[in-house]
Amino acid sequence: MPKILIIEDEASIRRVLVKILTEESDTYTVDEAEDGKQGFEKIKAEDYDLVLCDIKMPKMNGEELLEAVKKIKPEIPMVMISGHGDLETAVNTMRLGAFDYISKPPDLNRLLNTVRNALDKKQLVVENKILKKKVSKNYEIIGQSEPINQIKQMIEKVAQTDARVLITGPNGTGKELVAHQLHEKSERAHAPMIEVNCAAIPSELIESELFGHVKGAFTSAVKDRAGKFEAADGGTIFLDEIGDMSLSAQAKVLRALQESLIQRVGADKDIKINVRVIAATNKDLKKEIAEGRFREDLYHRLAVILIKVPALNDRRDDIPLLIEHFAVKIAEEQGNAPKSFSKDAVKLLQEYDWTGNIRELRNVVERLIILGGNEISETDVTLFASK
Repeated sequence: MPKILIIEDEASIRRVLVKILTEESDTYTVDEAEDGKQGFEKIKAEDYDLVLCDIKMPKMNGEELLEAVKKIKPEIPMVMISGHGDLETAVNTMRLGAFDYISKPPDLNRLLNTVRNALDKKQLVVENKILKKKVSKNYEIIGQSEPINQIKQMIEKVAQTDARVLITGPNGTGKELVAHQLHEKSERAHAPMIEVNCAAIPSELIESELFGHVKGAFTSAVKDRAGKFEAADGGTIFLDEIGDMSLSAQAKVLRALQESLIQRVGADKDIKINVRVIAATNKDLKKEIAEGRFREDLYHRLAVILIKVPALNDRRDDIPLLIEHFAVKIAEEQGNAPKSFSKDAVKLLQEYDWTGNIRELRNVVERLIILGGNEISETDVTLFASK
């Protein structure tokens, strides 16, 4: 149930806001504070999904409160409430990180749309943080070969910047691992990393998925919805398989990169974003450009830093480390003790033609662990690895 805090020194306005919100949804829990100092104490003690905050208040004004909250709980969206004479101050609060501002007296539709959008974004951020905790340990780059060490060194240099990165390489090589490492080692690591598989989303829905939409923009748009770029605000968006993105969506991504502005489908209002973009593809984008399927200007915007992830056949020295890593990981998943691989078994696997790259190796290791003996032998590999 969304928990909302209203911080407003005028009791009559507080009553109106509470009435509007509780009538809008019986799932909203609404709390109140009569000045900035009391509001800050409540925010420190409780976890709120949204704060509606007046700008001119006694003891601690809205700007001071916004700056203080962003230091301790930056994920809470704060909507500032301004009088007509406070518009310059209200705009400044947007620079300080406010989600939006609303003029007094609040317009009902504007208020409720802003509340819904802010709660949608907070939910996306929270879900992403939970997911991030679960999967961050799965994104370690295993290997000590020269190509992998070069990639690790590049990650260390590039991660601390906001430079856009294009990651290339065949399917199954671990391009997403590089993207996650770039995010985890950056100053944006506290903020969300949002992943979008451009190949998995139908072309007619990709723009809505990336940029969001407003109610009524198309048949199934029954309510306003924030897109992935908004969800990634302050953090990183990873556009996987960007070579499969439609040309119309490419044009909008280009604008987002050039101007740091996006527009929801069906809306006429621009939304300012602060997002680092990392993209990946298994395609030859220069060939796609020559054949008219990919924008050359977008390519040059994305490929500020180019990282090429090698095929497994080009880093065979890492196969023993990968086998050991997968054996331990699979044993943990299955609740068993890890099985060992004989030297002959490892040597034979190193000579295999890994057309499916690391993804294929992991599947083969799991198959051998399930079907092989207590120690995986050369015979086990011969019997089961190529099936």
